[in-house]
Amino acid sequence: MHTESRHILKNHDLRLTEARERILDLFLHEERALSHADIEAGLGADADRVTVYRTLRTFADKGILHTIPDEQDNIRYALCHHGSCGPENHRHNHIHFKCGQCGQTQCLEGLVIPSVVLPAGFIFLEANYIIQGICDRCAANAAQN
Repeated sequence: MHTESRHILKNHDLRLTEARERILDLFLHEERALSHADIEAGLGADADRVTVYRTLRTFADKGILHTIPDEQDNIRYALCHHGSCGPENHRHNHIHFKCGQCGQTQCLEGLVIPSVVLPAGFIFLEANYIIQGICDRCAANAAQN
């Protein structure tokens, strides 16, 4: 079993299974957010759709992954890179970038999130910031052509 996968699962009090390891390994080797379809494709023909769905839900509930909604009401999942996430403390308010050419979404850590003052009586839970544009890879490919 991949050492980093084992460490993450153990730190989040999750049983070690082959499906969890394989799904977590996909996220550890990607810099982008993954959809359910991306994960099934990465796992190959032996991927069980229900197991993938349940594993993603468990990882999100435990603070291993966070969800990123997009304009088509689809959900993408990204690995929480900071060690402070957990079931009771799941902080992932940061900016995401979606490429208009390749469609990939990635987390942009370290950027300042705009401050928003809510009207009286409103309670802030989380914010989703998605910037759309052309990623560095697609821009470089366009410049070469």
